[in-house]
Amino acid sequence: MRNKWIVWGLAVLAFIILSSGIYLSSVVIGAAAIDEKQLVMNETTEIFDSDGQKLAELYAEDRDLINIDEIPEHVREPFVAIEDIRFYDHQGIDPRAILRALYRDILAGSKVEGGSTITQQLAKNAFLSSDKTLLRKTKEVLIAMGLERKFSKDEILGYYLNQVYFGHGAYGIKSAAELYFGKDVKDLTVDEAALLAGIPKAPGNYSPVEDPERSKERRSTVLAIMERHGFITPEEAATYQGKTVPESINRAEKNTAYYTYIDMMLEEAENKYHITAEEIYRGGYDIVVPMNKEMQQASYDLLQEESYFPEEAKDAEGAFFMMDHQSGGVAAVQGGREYVRRGLNRVTVKRQPGSVMKPLAVYAPALESGKYHPYSLLKDEQMDFDGYSPKNYNGEYRGEITMADAVTESTNTAAVWLYDQMGEKESTEWMEEAGLHIEDNGLAVALGGLSEGLTPMELTSAYTVFSNHGTKINPYFIEKIVDRNGEEIGKADPETKEVMSPQNAWYMTRLLENVVKEGTGTAGSSNYPLAGKTGTTSFLEVEGGTRDAWFAGFTPQWTGAVWMGYDKTTEDQHLQAGSSYPTRLFKEIINKVPADDGIQTVFQKPEDVKDLEEPVEIAQVNDLSASLSLKGGGLFNVHLKWTPAEDERVVYQVYEVNDGEGEVIEEVEGGGEFTIEGVNIFNLQDYMIVPYNPQTEQEGEPSNVAEVSVGSLFGTG
Repeated sequence: MRNKWIVWGLAVLAFIILSSGIYLSSVVIGAAAIDEKQLVMNETTEIFDSDGQKLAELYAEDRDLINIDEIPEHVREPFVAIEDIRFYDHQGIDPRAILRALYRDILAGSKVEGGSTITQQLAKNAFLSSDKTLLRKTKEVLIAMGLERKFSKDEILGYYLNQVYFGHGAYGIKSAAELYFGKDVKDLTVDEAALLAGIPKAPGNYSPVEDPERSKERRSTVLAIMERHGFITPEEAATYQGKTVPESINRAEKNTAYYTYIDMMLEEAENKYHITAEEIYRGGYDIVVPMNKEMQQASYDLLQEESYFPEEAKDAEGAFFMMDHQSGGVAAVQGGREYVRRGLNRVTVKRQPGSVMKPLAVYAPALESGKYHPYSLLKDEQMDFDGYSPKNYNGEYRGEITMADAVTESTNTAAVWLYDQMGEKESTEWMEEAGLHIEDNGLAVALGGLSEGLTPMELTSAYTVFSNHGTKINPYFIEKIVDRNGEEIGKADPETKEVMSPQNAWYMTRLLENVVKEGTGTAGSSNYPLAGKTGTTSFLEVEGGTRDAWFAGFTPQWTGAVWMGYDKTTEDQHLQAGSSYPTRLFKEIINKVPADDGIQTVFQKPEDVKDLEEPVEIAQVNDLSASLSLKGGGLFNVHLKWTPAEDERVVYQVYEVNDGEGEVIEEVEGGGEFTIEGVNIFNLQDYMIVPYNPQTEQEGEPSNVAEVSVGSLFGTG
């Protein structure tokens, strides 16, 4: 008998030693299996505007992380009660729970209850695949024991509450509180926390939105267990069980109006900050963007309306890009009328720019050359340039036209003539400075005839040279990006470049203002000061057909472009009208943006810059008279008089006429009379006045010839 007890004693001792060894090995193995990177959970990235208003959320899993210290005890308790009542007592696994679950499974004849602790559930969700194998369960136990050795109970509970799935795409207690109750975790009541605690076991079954009755029953179960274990009183349990459950979820619908903006923001994040789209969707970033949400929404809504497109232009496409030319921030962007995420973005597709190219290829380089000014005279007649013969769209030709009028009226022949006079090199070099890399070298460049074309985004950026007083600024989509730890990892620092003088940029602003006021850009009406240029490219296969229609322009705050056309223009798919449609659409979009106190009501002229004068208006003089008066000492004066033009800037050249030949003897600015002193009464001359425009250096029609007679001295001539 004594030997038997010795054998049993040795067996028990061996079991204890073996169990201790297994336990210690399990702890070591479990701890080794823990890769803390796997506890870094996917978190929702939030996008805000500059005023701090949330615009959108991006996520692979809709999760906002929260520190366990921010979760009140009354919110933690329902989860502990229903999931793992001995959580604060066990070391990762709960033998009692396992035995209880096994007993109930045996009674039921099948698996009806799990024995997993909160720590095991965290181990399973964070570290293991979904394979249902014995080895996987063993790993779960080992990792759970390792977690208990590595982290405090509160830390484990915090990881669990951030990890667990609550249905409808919401992960973690913070997202769930917002989704179901529209409130912060700290503001949850006991009954709300109990409802949430009941969901993770079967989110599809216990969601109050999917099945309110079953959700209430599940909540009652949680509250009953809380009462049983002393978390709440019977009276409180009865009160909480009578509470209603939410019938809808609090999640903003994805706004399709933002799709293009978000895609271009993601592209910038990868190209500029080296953060992939996948990282954005999982990383819990806060991203501030310079979006003007009213303009973003208006541009989307108006692009859907058929009335803003030419008649019979079924399925015609459009694109819109607008930026703040002072900061560089992109205010709004639409890549198409029915843009799909990661689809064709027409803001970055090259199109033939037509006449919106003229200010960039011709007029701005000409002004910067110093050889031309806004009232320089350009040739406006049908010409042949070695086989290239441009025509004006209206079939009218003046012979000569000022640059100002050529811009306003979008005269083709004048633009090509000036481009030819100036030279391709001067134009190309200026456009390179403005960020436009044009491969073409023919005269058609002056009219926007390019082999590849330009994108709405490129055109807009180039036009900031005019709107931003000569300085080009590159657009950006991300104002600031902050990681989940609150560290700022990127901030907008847009590139700028001085391209032309403020004086010439101001001249271009004034010329483009005239386009909108009285030229080709008058379609529609704008509540804002507006300058811009229209553009239309012809589809030659169909008489009167249009391939691309444009308006590029700017207000004192924004610069942008609208394009209309088809992705592929054919005889069956082409526009039957031109630039008036995008011009009107551009104006309507900005009209939808409420003007605040910071909005300028007029274009502000920079300091030390001359304004563009109004054009000088000359009129023919036909009432020139000449009279003789006695000066004294035997000398006489001839007094000339005429009716001057209202414009006092007109210069009058006084001609002395002798035998049909005229010679300028004086110039009078703005006046209507002139005296020639000390004339010889025996050799009197005739006189003539010719008005002269100092802006265009152009003479007007000669006046009548005035004769001087001696009789005029006595009032008889």
